[in-house]
Amino acid sequence: MKRRDFLKKASLAAAGSIVAPYILPSGRLFARTNVQTAQHVVLVMFAGGVRHQESALQGYLQLGQSIKIPSFNSPDHAGNIMPNIFNGPAPDPMKTPIVYGTGTTGANPIAPILSPANSIQSMGTSFKEVRCITAGHYDGWTALLQGNRIASQGLKQKPVYPTIFEYVRREMGLPATKVWFCGNGIGASIPLLNYSEHPNYGAKYGANFFAPNVTFGPQGKAWFEDAKSYHPDDELAPMYKMKYFLDNNFSNIGKPLPDLKNTEAEKYDIHNFMKLMFNKTNTNSVAMPPGSSNGDARTIGYTAELMKYFKPTLTVVNLGAVDSCHQSYTSYLQALHQADHSVGFLWNYIQTQIPEMANNTIMMIAPECGRDLNPNPIRDFNNYYAYDHSDANSLRSFTSLIGGDIPQGLVKGDANNPVGLNTNVVPTIAEILGIKQNVINAGFLYNGGLGQTKSFYELMS
Repeated sequence: MKRRDFLKKASLAAAGSIVAPYILPSGRLFARTNVQTAQHVVLVMFAGGVRHQESALQGYLQLGQSIKIPSFNSPDHAGNIMPNIFNGPAPDPMKTPIVYGTGTTGANPIAPILSPANSIQSMGTSFKEVRCITAGHYDGWTALLQGNRIASQGLKQKPVYPTIFEYVRREMGLPATKVWFCGNGIGASIPLLNYSEHPNYGAKYGANFFAPNVTFGPQGKAWFEDAKSYHPDDELAPMYKMKYFLDNNFSNIGKPLPDLKNTEAEKYDIHNFMKLMFNKTNTNSVAMPPGSSNGDARTIGYTAELMKYFKPTLTVVNLGAVDSCHQSYTSYLQALHQADHSVGFLWNYIQTQIPEMANNTIMMIAPECGRDLNPNPIRDFNNYYAYDHSDANSLRSFTSLIGGDIPQGLVKGDANNPVGLNTNVVPTIAEILGIKQNVINAGFLYNGGLGQTKSFYELMS
């Protein structure tokens, strides 16, 4: 092989290996039996353990700290800190400390992207009392993505049941460039979630996994930004260094990644996207939620760019900054407020910057689990108590939907009448994309409790 040809093919292969492992030629296996209601679906796995009291119940410090700080046991210390997703007045700065915003003390709330008239609650349907079937992060993620759970399933184990990625690609005959999973990092076994170990599904139907904060962070910039190609005859040392970097970053997976199946054209397309993003990163021109600066906001920004470039049929993005609630209630509030802002930005970006997806996309927002009713003993710099997730209150959650034919202004569920489970997300996505009956017929969805295998569409009545 000529050196020039080798370098071109090596560069394409390297580009594909970084972010897009599993692309197959299209070819539908089964005819769709439902009517597709939107061409695109976005699922935001929201924030990483969201306590119901500060989110859907809008209790702020009244429901967050009054157990240990009786002076906060007043409606004056309540308020909505998620104005893009929910409707309701913000905490009154004349009556309660404002610590959920930006700045050194968190005294500066971020201006909402969506007005109250255009909030996700106003323009969509809000299930304000949904039950999770697990109180843990990893089980919660797999419940959202596979529509079921295995009680014994743990970290460093791929999902046992097929994921929504595999259902969508198998039933719709889609290449992996149309199905993406954007992780907020590569820790906590996040890279394992893009396909299952089920023998009838697996890697050949998996989603592209993309962790922008790694790829475009210091390590990724050092190794990949120049898109170098190395010849094995005289440049083995840099190749081994790159291999060590990749192995080290993905060591938490516990097993080798499967062989890549990208076509040369698809690898080249991904390579061009990566090159574009490195250029935008260097010029500080990546689309980003204004006023938000944490890792979740950056993940959302790169996800918006990815959707604009590839126009995926299914995009799933995971947020996780609010997991700081284990140690710092204040940083949890700030991350929750920024996550809401990022979601408002993402929806607005789809509608205003991606014409192929505007008015043809349904977005869902669903936390993987909640938080405890009572705090743990850890206090943060404001002397506020932190929260873990293990009790019945950790099973309280919400799910919001917007776009397409989703009813506007509809609110379902309360503490005495919970509606739906987080496992209902998978049949909902399947119904939107017209493959629900095939997914049900596969026989792997959770079949018990509130709603069983129903989609949130069926729970709206």
